[in-house]
Amino acid sequence: MKRISLLSAAAGLVAACALYGADAPMTSSTEVNFDHPDKFTDIKDQMYPTDSGQQVILDTLRDFLVQDAKRYIPQGCKLAITFTDIQLAGQFEPWRGPRFDQTRIITPLYPPRFKFNWTVTDASGKTIKQGTEDLWDTSFYLRVTLDPDDPLRYEKSILSDWMRGSLGNVKLLVASN
Repeated sequence: MKRISLLSAAAGLVAACALYGADAPMTSSTEVNFDHPDKFTDIKDQMYPTDSGQQVILDTLRDFLVQDAKRYIPQGCKLAITFTDIQLAGQFEPWRGPRFDQTRIITPLYPPRFKFNWTVTDASGKTIKQGTEDLWDTSFYLRVTLDPDDPLRYEKSILSDWMRGSLGNVKLLVASN
């Protein structure tokens, strides 16, 4: 009996998500840049980072932001984000034992942090909204995330909350102009 109600709830959630995303404009544009990522506080893929691993992290964050922004940025408008610093959640603690140089330890001592500038412009290039952010969340580890196996789940959750709060009214601003 519990299995059937769980499946029904999951099916309802999937349907609701599909309907919510159905009205998202697909022609909005989002550009994500990383200004001197070699100087970022922490985008390491392991204790002794690899260039390819760090690039995967940046590409994953870029792809997430481009996809998530489609819900907030109207057709014809553009969102430009330039990151000046990133510190991922957690830290590597190799003294814990073998393979811990490749395991990010998540504790409240190591919150994620993002510093970036952003601008939303309309089709004519007029600035609609802009800002400079220094985001961090000391209680990040208490966040409920959809994918507990995603190594960037806390970072994505924080960025998603920022988008909802800062970009949630962009469609209204564009409509009023």
